[in-house]
Amino acid sequence: MLLRICCALFLACALMGQELPAVSGVEYQPLAAQVSRLLEAMDMLGEPLPPKDAAELKRLLTPPQDGSKAVAAIQNILDRHCLIGVNINPESRVKAQQGPSQPVLVEQGWRSFLVKVQNEAGITAVLNASSPNAGMVPNAPPGADQRRWIDLQMFHKQPMKERLSGLELEYKILQLYSSVAGKREAKLVFDVGQGTQDLGFRSDVDILFNARPATKVALRVLDYDDTPTTGGFLIRDTLERVYPSQTKRLAPDFFFHPQVYRANGEYLMLPPGDYTVEYTRGPEYLKKTQKLHVGSEPMTITFRLERWIDPAKMGWFSGDHHIHAAGCAHYEKPTEGVYPKDMMRHVLGEDLKIGSVLTWGPGWYFQKTFFEGKDNTVSTEENRIRYDVEVSGFPSSHTGHICLLGLHQQDYPGTRRIEDWPSFGIPILRWAKEQGAVTGYAHSGWGLAYRKEQLPTLEMPPFDGIGANEYIVSVTLGIIDFISTVDTPYVNELNIWYHTLNAGYRARISGETDFPCIYGERVGLGRSYVRQTRLDYQDWVRGIREGRNYVSDGRSHLMGFAVNGVEMGKGDSELRLAAPGAVRITAQVAAMLDPKPDESFRHKRYDQKPYWDLERARIGDTRTVPVELIVNGVAVDRQVIEADGKIRPITFTHKLDRSSWVALRILFSSHTNPVFVTVQGKPIRASRDSIEWCLRAVDQCYQQKAPRVRLEERGEMERMYESARRAYRARLAEVPAN
Repeated sequence: MLLRICCALFLACALMGQELPAVSGVEYQPLAAQVSRLLEAMDMLGEPLPPKDAAELKRLLTPPQDGSKAVAAIQNILDRHCLIGVNINPESRVKAQQGPSQPVLVEQGWRSFLVKVQNEAGITAVLNASSPNAGMVPNAPPGADQRRWIDLQMFHKQPMKERLSGLELEYKILQLYSSVAGKREAKLVFDVGQGTQDLGFRSDVDILFNARPATKVALRVLDYDDTPTTGGFLIRDTLERVYPSQTKRLAPDFFFHPQVYRANGEYLMLPPGDYTVEYTRGPEYLKKTQKLHVGSEPMTITFRLERWIDPAKMGWFSGDHHIHAAGCAHYEKPTEGVYPKDMMRHVLGEDLKIGSVLTWGPGWYFQKTFFEGKDNTVSTEENRIRYDVEVSGFPSSHTGHICLLGLHQQDYPGTRRIEDWPSFGIPILRWAKEQGAVTGYAHSGWGLAYRKEQLPTLEMPPFDGIGANEYIVSVTLGIIDFISTVDTPYVNELNIWYHTLNAGYRARISGETDFPCIYGERVGLGRSYVRQTRLDYQDWVRGIREGRNYVSDGRSHLMGFAVNGVEMGKGDSELRLAAPGAVRITAQVAAMLDPKPDESFRHKRYDQKPYWDLERARIGDTRTVPVELIVNGVAVDRQVIEADGKIRPITFTHKLDRSSWVALRILFSSHTNPVFVTVQGKPIRASRDSIEWCLRAVDQCYQQKAPRVRLEERGEMERMYESARRAYRARLAEVPAN
């Protein structure tokens, strides 16, 4: 019995390591700042510290009266999660020891561990980790070198830092991958540069790991009508760790997502244990939760999705016209990115009917090879993707990024490289319109920020960004079809649009995500719902040009909006009245909120993400939201509806005494395009102040953009801007002075 106890204690010590020495004389503030980044990084990696420890650390990050006690308490918590303790002596010699964290890995998966670093030398070198057992690829064939079974890396990316800080104490993150299951020993070696290993191999640590075997879990993914489909799955264990591990995920799974998308009949590899699975299929579906116990035997689990609304069955087809397959958050090589089949999985998993995958600066030369001028071959009858272009990362980008939809040719005439394209946007818009493309500005609010939340406002924004800046000129030339909304603050987006509508121009709005640049959470966070008789990409983008769409975050819907029976987007969206009088505004409206408010939104400013979200529209602690009637940019009436998912008819009556534009909105969530009402045949000139604002805005835009336009193109630019000034002056002359 004594022998068994000794053996058990020996094994426990081998698996658990030992306590790490406390470091004294550590200043509280820089350690607290580093710990804050560490917590953020572990959350981002999908391996947060246990909730109790994380909560206590966050409490300790509030400046205490006794900093030394707080430092000791922080070490006491973090040391428990350290696999390794590293000491760098004053001569920069490195020695390492095993820490208290259990050396448990996951077959065919990554795990993250903490490394405690005592830096007596105060150096700012890079802490390196290596192993003679590293280098074997997953699923190696029989006969391969079985000594090589792990992969490892120090996590240096944001919010962590690559180099050591030079402080006496800090914590780093070590990531380990196992290609096998069972007990395996590995040697881990640490250094801070050549020749810094401690004498006697004390920078080496031999650790006996236990890699938990993974079980094949097959998925039956069924839609609300029991047809096979694709869904999104967020899988966490009892310690809140995300599976599959986010570290080094390969397409079609994206490492910057906690969720993965799986189709009916596909599978996951999960270690035995208990899990919580949250699953859905975009904002038109309810989020459902299912408990899952995984044993050692392969298993099959059924997930039935549940819709709360199906706009497509009512003729409203969703789409996101701004998705990228390269650049921003995409992978280690953003110059290449991912393939159409990978993007299609995400479109299917969020039930986007249309996905416009836009090729732009990063990845331009590789991604442009997927352009066909038609739907990509991975498209289905119910979900389509097509490759088009965003003019971003090009010489004209400073005047505003441009979405070009429905192109037949993607290369500007006479160009071979990005650098050959025009240095302002108007020539590009003209070229796109000549081939029948639909044109719009991306992330419209950038460069159009305001000091306070007011809509409409006569404050002049700086026009110093990459949003709908040059729109103030191009709208007068008839070469721009829409500006984008949902992915920047609503005041920035809507104010310039409202002013140009008040001046009598008829550009429309569309919803976008700019995935994964502004929003990386998922495609379709911003959407346009276009009225169609059947799904068709070319007709869908024409629908944006014609304004037969409303924009939304997918959680509220303004369908069938009409004024005196004239429906938005039909004909010219124009109602003609012989005389001033009352009009009747109708729509079918629905919204879906959780019964309980999300408190995280309570104190968010309008210019903090997420910019558009139905939760922001919630009235107090109720489950209600306001539907506003907008006339010439001003909310003139409103009704409150229950956000319980039910579709409700809504009716407003409003008297119009002059030609006006009319729209509906649920602010922060959805907005219709206008119906234009002309009275006695007169054009819409709704506001002298708006036209004067537009006139001043042309000058403001010119001052910002002209210095970056090539000298040989400056003359044409000046002519276009002067043309816009003349157009606004002419319309201003049609409005009586106040």
